[in-house]
Amino acid sequence: MSVLARARVQLLADNVADQIAAGEVVERPASVVKELVENALDAGARAVRVELEDGGKTLIRVSDDGSGMDREDAQLALQRHATSKIRTATDLIGVATFGFRGEALPAIASVSRFELETCSDGEAATRLRVTGGKLEGAEDTARQRGSTVTVRALFYNTPARRKFLRATATETRAAVEALTVLALTRPDVAFSLTSDGRALLDCPPADRLIDRVHALWGGELADTLLAVSHRAGPLEVTGLAQRPAQARPAGRKGYVFVRGRPIRDPFILRAAEAGYRSTIAPGDRPSLLLFLDLPGDAVDVNVHPAKLEARFRDKFFVEKVVEEAVREALAPLDAAAPLGATGYRLSGIGGDQEVTLPGGMPLELFGADHPIADSRYPIAPLMQVFDTYILFQTDSGVAIVDQHSAHERVLYEDVMRQLSGDGAPAQRLLLPLTLDFAPAELDAIDAHRELLARIGYEIEPFSGRSIVVHTAPNPHPRFEAARCLQELVADLAGGRFGGWQNRLERFAATYACRAAIKAGQTLDAGEMRELIVRLLTASLPAHDVHGRPSMVQLPKEELERRFGRSPS
Repeated sequence: MSVLARARVQLLADNVADQIAAGEVVERPASVVKELVENALDAGARAVRVELEDGGKTLIRVSDDGSGMDREDAQLALQRHATSKIRTATDLIGVATFGFRGEALPAIASVSRFELETCSDGEAATRLRVTGGKLEGAEDTARQRGSTVTVRALFYNTPARRKFLRATATETRAAVEALTVLALTRPDVAFSLTSDGRALLDCPPADRLIDRVHALWGGELADTLLAVSHRAGPLEVTGLAQRPAQARPAGRKGYVFVRGRPIRDPFILRAAEAGYRSTIAPGDRPSLLLFLDLPGDAVDVNVHPAKLEARFRDKFFVEKVVEEAVREALAPLDAAAPLGATGYRLSGIGGDQEVTLPGGMPLELFGADHPIADSRYPIAPLMQVFDTYILFQTDSGVAIVDQHSAHERVLYEDVMRQLSGDGAPAQRLLLPLTLDFAPAELDAIDAHRELLARIGYEIEPFSGRSIVVHTAPNPHPRFEAARCLQELVADLAGGRFGGWQNRLERFAATYACRAAIKAGQTLDAGEMRELIVRLLTASLPAHDVHGRPSMVQLPKEELERRFGRSPS
């Protein structure tokens, strides 16, 4: 019989039970910062100050100007499961506060030398001192409304836990990150953090989330972010998403908040990244700050000891709406540059030129038909420079379009419709093309024969390594059918456009890149005009399939600054 089988069941001593409970809530100094700041915010604080020494191992002090407590409530708050946030189990449904389990203060006090100073309106201030979970004194003190919690010698009585703390710099970074996340939830609250007397965070109150981002990380990141605002049914998604051109393989900021509470949910972030499909290179990771607001009975926030996870009643609906929200944010021209135009209307100098696109009729230039409803687009006078870029005036500045990237975006969206519809119109060649390919390329042709046919290539084997091409697509007057097919097949065989999860998207992106007009090709006024109109009617006009911008904008204010003019 094992030792465990012979052991008698017995109740744990209170101090042991408290230390076990503390392990669920207090992992490191950053956990203490998180719990104490959350309490301050729940108390209505408008300013929160955090002080650290030795990364929080020696000292953590959190001060706020919240509602505070009288002596009776302060003493009760040090008892396990004492809370002002809920009264019955039904209150857990839709709970809107950060903390509600009543474990943070007693858990922290059980593994530290703990001091609480607090004062509520009309009451005398109280100071409580606790060592290792035992109340050692309660006395009057002097302070204004609010609370200050001082935690010294964290884990002094659990040396096994203390020795697993990281280096001071590591623990400091974790505490800064914990406060940063909470600062994002409440831009209207002032936050500061000092470490060993050095200021690491200083965020004044802000009216907008983007201003808080600017205070936390500076303009280098803030200027790359777009506003997200989308509602579907009971779910509203707001926040900020990074412009595709600034997405990078590493270093991204990814935060998700549900009903104002920060959570860890890689599936939500993955759904948001799906909204970038065909606008960023595979492997790039855009920065995202997403706030999900939905009814309390549609989400359970009580599934993690540290309240870091949430369970949705309809997870797939939530992920679908998040993807839609991000994709919608990337669609306007504002996504083209840090300071963009206010809409799709393009006003000209000295009168507008109008282009009428009758719905349902094929466009003559750049190929296949495009489902544009009856509409009239005023287009400013256009200019091509370096046979590569098209310039025109917008409502708020000057837009510069890369003709290859723009056409690549247009063709990609056309091909995606063709692959899921009736295919593209093709032209029969008077003289069929006979082309030679390597064995791996012939395999790629066989694997993609149906897709090649849907974009217009009718291909049959000839002999050995040769094939015969009877029909070809005609996306624009300068299209070279043989060269495009050779480059397309080489890319498909060599995996140059690898990383796309969707096979159709990879094929469409590869074809669009190879078939689009090139830099260095001269366009006439009609071709430029049609390209711009088709770009503006694309679902994601600001970026090509590689994540590069198809359009950048020079704001009028920047022109005035460079020429020394006062803003008009």
